[in-house]
Formats: sequence, C-alpha cells, structure tokens
Amino acid sequence: MPTSSVPSDPRPSKPGQSRLAYIDWMRGLACIFMFQTHCYDAWLSPEARRGRLIYWSQLGGTFPAPIFLFLAGFSFAFVTLRLRSKGVDPNQIARQSILRGAEVLGFGFLFRIQEYAIAMGWAPWTDLLRVDVLNIIGLSMILMGLMIRLCSGRSSPEAMQRRSVWPGIVVGLAIALVTPLLWTTWRPRWLPWPLESYINGVHTFNAPQPWLFPIFPWAGFAFLGLAAGFVILSEKGRANEGKTLARLGGLGALLIAVPVLFERSFLRLPAWIEPVHDFWHTSLTFFLIRVGLLLLILWLSYLWCVKGLGARGFSPLIQLGQTSLLVYWVHIEFVYGKYSIIPKRASSAATATLGLVVISAAMLLLSMARTAWKSRRRRVPV
Repeated sequence: MPTSSVPSDPRPSKPGQSRLAYIDWMRGLACIFMFQTHCYDAWLSPEARRGRLIYWSQLGGTFPAPIFLFLAGFSFAFVTLRLRSKGVDPNQIARQSILRGAEVLGFGFLFRIQEYAIAMGWAPWTDLLRVDVLNIIGLSMILMGLMIRLCSGRSSPEAMQRRSVWPGIVVGLAIALVTPLLWTTWRPRWLPWPLESYINGVHTFNAPQPWLFPIFPWAGFAFLGLAAGFVILSEKGRANEGKTLARLGGLGALLIAVPVLFERSFLRLPAWIEPVHDFWHTSLTFFLIRVGLLLLILWLSYLWCVKGLGARGFSPLIQLGQTSLLVYWVHIEFVYGKYSIIPKRASSAATATLGLVVISAAMLLLSMARTAWKSRRRRVPV
C-alpha cells in the first residue's frame, strides 16, 4: 500500500535487525512496478504504444495495487496483535484502527484536492471524488477494524488471531465472488454516483471503470492480507516462519494453477454468479491468480531478504518500501501531472525508459532524505 505502517525496524536492511524486512522489500517492489506502469502509460507516444513494451508494462501494472492492499491487511494484523498483547481493550483497538483508516481516507481526499488545484483550468471538478488507491486502502482499514471487533470479543491475542483468520478469508473471497454481479446485474444504480463509485467504480460514466479502485474487488486483497498476516504472526507462525511462508507459497502456486486450468477448460461459473465473464477486471479466476502471485512473491521476498542478497547491506527496495506513501504522492505529479519531466503521450520507448530511470533514482533519493530527516529528529533532545 502507499502507506508505511510497516511492522519492522526503521532500518531493516541488515541481517538480524528485523525478521519482517521482507514486507518493506515487497512494498518497495510494488513501487518499482508502479513507477514503470505510470511512466510508460503517461509518456509513450501512439506509435510507441503499438509495440510489446506497453503490453508487458501494463501486465506488470496489475501488481502494485494488490500488493499495497495485501500488505495493508498484513500490517493491520501486526498492529492489532501488538496492541492486544499490551492489554489494550478491543473496543479501543477498533477505535484506533477505524481512526487510522479514516486518516488514510482523508489523505486520499487531500491528494485529490492537491491534484485538482495544480491542474486548475483543465481538470473537471468530479476528479475530486474519484475513488483512488488511497481511498480504498483507508476504507478497507475501516472495514477490517469493524470485522476484527466483531470477531475478537475480549479474547487473548492468540484467540484473536484464530478467530480472525477464517473471517478474513471468507470476507475476501465473498468480495471477489459478488464483484461480477455488482458491476452488472446488481449495480446499485439508485445510489448517487459518488457513492456507487465506491461499490463498482462507475464514477460519472454509465459503466464501472476498471482504472478506479472500488471496494469490489479491491478490498478483497486487504482482507486476505489480514488473514495471511494473522497466520504468519501467530505464535506457531513466528516459531516456524520459513516453513509457514513456504506453505503459503505452495498455496499460492495452487491458486495460480487451478484457475488457469479452469480458464482453459470449457467450464464457466453459472450466470447468476458471473453474468459477464470479464477475466481482467471482475473474474474470480483472475482474482485468485493474483492472490496466488501475492503469496508467491511474499515467500520469495522472505527468501531474498533472509537468505539472499537482500539481507546484505543497503537495499533500495526496502528503503522505498519504508516511504511508499511519500514516493507515491510525489512521483504522480512528475509523471502524470502539470510538472511531468517528459512530454506526455509524445515520447519514444527509449526516452520513456530514461525518464523511468530518473524518476526511480529521484524517488530513492527522496526516500533516503526522508529517512535521514526522521533519524535526525529522533536524536534531537527534547
């Protein structure tokens, strides 16, 4: 997610500093996927977009939002268990969680206000109400806070963990399952478009828009990340972290293989579940494939950070992952916005690639400066 509530040490780039550095690394990987998707989409000319580069770039663009949302759920599980282990009352945990989600949702509105102000004169006022990724992260956090409160009661951290895993899985899959209906035959047309847009991303158009981030299906990734977080951060999961993640990676491979075989067969879900089969946007099969890929990436990130080169010295991806909200917020204006560093929709593949390198390096430097500034503030005596 483009937020940085990461359950790890502020500088988890060296062995022994944090067992959860792989979460920052995975979030940093999402930042790289995000940079390349946005840069090529914003800058490539119509001629350059006829090549295979834009196809592979947009395919890679299917990763960032699911990763951010999945890790938002994971971090949410960490914070919840940490507060419960300190004896914080479940009602207080729910309150803090919902307020944090409201804060992120507020950031989403603030971001839209900033973009509208900078683009004054050519951006429609309806852009202020677009359902963007920060909006759905904040709303997902609010919904997860409500679910955990309903499931946990006054239980211990261990009992809270056990009682929240299956509800997280069920809610996540249910969101994915009803998405085709809410985008077609069950569309809540009776709602004003700003509210319906949070259900299916319809915005001001007559049909849901796949470039927006409504609850259905996007919040499903957050709930499944919450369930994965509770599994990994449980007492048993922490004691056997490598094996637990390997099992999740195996589950991920299964979640990829089975839907792929299903798609290639003559089988289809019944029409009352999936009136229109839209593989890339609303299908349960593509949702499960992406969940499988998330679990595989999570496991491989762990191996890379614990046993691979990611555990040695400075890691650019870990650094970016620690400040993902900042680099998300800033890079948008220099790619899509008024201050784009390269002319939009007018560049060759080579020029756009050079711009991508510049943006990536600049965001890394900005991230390092942010970390250094925070470190100096902590050392200043009060």
